[in-house]
Amino acid sequence: MKRLFYGWWIVGACFLIGFYVGGVVFYGFTAFFEPIRREFGWSYAQISLAASLRGLEMGLFAPIVGFLVDRFGARTLIFLGTIVVGFGFMLLSHTQSLAMFYGSFLVIAFGAGGCALVVIMSVVVNWFRKKVSIALGVMMSGIGASGLLVTLIVHLIDGYGWRATLILLGAGMWVLGIPLSFVIRDRPEKYGYLPDGEASGEPISSTEANGEGAEIGLRETLRKRVFWYLNIVEAIRMLTVSSVIIHVMPYLSSVGTPRATAGIVAGAIPLFSIMGRFGFGWFGDIFDKRNVMAWTFGFIGLGMLAFCYMRAIWVVLVFLMIFPPGYGGGIVLRGAILREYFGRDSFGKILGITYGSGAIGGIIGPTLAGWVFDTLGTYHVVWLAFCGFNALAIWLIMKMR
Repeated sequence: MKRLFYGWWIVGACFLIGFYVGGVVFYGFTAFFEPIRREFGWSYAQISLAASLRGLEMGLFAPIVGFLVDRFGARTLIFLGTIVVGFGFMLLSHTQSLAMFYGSFLVIAFGAGGCALVVIMSVVVNWFRKKVSIALGVMMSGIGASGLLVTLIVHLIDGYGWRATLILLGAGMWVLGIPLSFVIRDRPEKYGYLPDGEASGEPISSTEANGEGAEIGLRETLRKRVFWYLNIVEAIRMLTVSSVIIHVMPYLSSVGTPRATAGIVAGAIPLFSIMGRFGFGWFGDIFDKRNVMAWTFGFIGLGMLAFCYMRAIWVVLVFLMIFPPGYGGGIVLRGAILREYFGRDSFGKILGITYGSGAIGGIIGPTLAGWVFDTLGTYHVVWLAFCGFNALAIWLIMKMR
């Protein structure tokens, strides 16, 4: 019986890491929003800024992490990142001031840089070439499945309080993340394989080993217009998605939706994104990745239009059927397009820079949405503006050669 290619074990480990980190660091914070606001009386904008700082693992830290993962490997970064994230949650549970609140999120962001998307995507890309889109789709589905943790987090907060919940989540990070870090291997060549599991003894050209075309270094990548189009597109995607993820529960509460129902919707967003991660990932291996990526932004834009009118159950269902799949598919296509256009030799650095651009949007979007609500008492205007931004993203994608 043919042994399972070890790259799929790495995909499985990264699936579980993404599942937990996505649930507790990214999607789960919306459940803490209202309890923290009630205890401290901080504004939506103040709390949103802290949540945006958490996104620095995809921002200021991402280019640094990209260089580190190419230099030291993914296993070391995941191991250290897991320890730091757990400590950050423990620190956050003892928050007594806004300064401590922000500081705790900076610690979490620093640790998450070592076990978030830049690292786990880089290691999966190293192990796959022909099946890179589907491998990324499977791995990224772990982050989609992390929506299951949102409902659990809501129940834990309601039953034990937000501080005790943070302690439990920090301990869980250590229990799960540390053992999984030892499953990670950085490159298949060290273990007698080539990407996709081909035996290293088989004759294969360097071009075939790396991808369809020659590798492109970091300096040459930075001179290419298509790379900067991708960076602008990523900033728009994160501006939109981060705003929805962080504000979905307070937004639904503002239009009269019960907290339990809002929690279900918040958890359903990453779950429904699995359809896009698998579906668009599969399409990306068959059709022009550029066109498939444009479709994902079309789904996001239409989803934002539905998000503006989330007062009837059928509108909620329409939103869940189009926004999350578009968002999930965009994540997969971003990594696959970077791999196809620029190869894998500098993938960590290139992905890190792209994540840095995305984090600019990820910081501006939620803070802007919170400020608009504090000022106007409604999110409606900002959601419509985000629809327009996604139309701009589609135009930029179609300009890519």
